[in-house]
Amino acid sequence: MVEAGASSAQSSTYYDLLSLHPSASVQQIRQTYRDLSKQYHPDTTSLPAAIATAKFQQLNEAYATLSNPERRLAYDLKIGYSRYRVIQPPRDLNRPVSESRKYRSSAYLDPTDRPLSAGEIFALFILAVTFLGCIGLAVGMGIAQGEIAL
Repeated sequence: MVEAGASSAQSSTYYDLLSLHPSASVQQIRQTYRDLSKQYHPDTTSLPAAIATAKFQQLNEAYATLSNPERRLAYDLKIGYSRYRVIQPPRDLNRPVSESRKYRSSAYLDPTDRPLSAGEIFALFILAVTFLGCIGLAVGMGIAQGEIAL
């Protein structure tokens, strides 16, 4: 009868034993362990001593594994749980952006879908003139102060 209980305990995970999800935080694991250890400690429970001791040892083993980051990672790999979500690429990854939208608004156009507008060209022109003016001003001040010899 004791072996049947041991085999069922072997088939469940430490997370099942603590009634937690594998993504539980360290604080959740600690709090759950403390609550359950108070409930199953052989000195404080009304359960028979053999059952309470076995359950308390299982709780200690589960907590020792799940509270240690390296041991928890190895255990998670052993039970097949991964903390890392696998990002799947979209199915239409090779389709051009212009084909993926049925409703087209000028606010959401892809910059490669259209030529520059007159206002954008003017803004780029003003930006270039300002940049060249700053360079010219810096060179002119260098010449005026005698730091740049001609």
